[in-house]
Amino acid sequence: MSEKQKGLTLVYTGEGKGKTTASIGLTVRAVGQGLSVKVLQFIKSNKRTYGEKISLEKLGVEMIQLGEGFTWTKTPEIHRTALKSAWKIAKDTVMSGQYDVVVLDELNNALAIDSFPIDDVLPIEEVKELIRTKPSHVNLIITGRHAKDEIIELADLVSVVNVEKHYYDEGIPAVKGIEY
Repeated sequence: MSEKQKGLTLVYTGEGKGKTTASIGLTVRAVGQGLSVKVLQFIKSNKRTYGEKISLEKLGVEMIQLGEGFTWTKTPEIHRTALKSAWKIAKDTVMSGQYDVVVLDELNNALAIDSFPIDDVLPIEEVKELIRTKPSHVNLIITGRHAKDEIIELADLVSVVNVEKHYYDEGIPAVKGIEY
């Protein structure tokens, strides 16, 4: 990346489907241009197999699931422990300067958890500080519903994905190759 190019912060948020998909498309584009990329997922569990992980591995991109799945599937303490660990890994990854692009998938979802306390394990102030102080060449991609106003304000780009119609409403469950 040219020294004149500033690393950007991009946020994909909203209620519609496609936020992670957009970040994966950006990842593929970045790899095609010779950039190094790492993808960290805050909510998804490594106990499931995701198509995007399989594809990105073929491109040499490491994608790590750091979460425990849906917040209602485990105890709050299990999720809090996972979020604390995920946040440390995310900070270390971004601040290492080793990557041109770092995707923090579902970080917005994690920050929006209100069914149990998270601010002591994933402090919004630290997230804001990371955005402000990341190495100058690092492009930071943050996805997930319910982006905090403070994150939106610091971002260089915010895209909101809205849902107009969804097959879930017709009783069609998650589709292999489409959702996972």
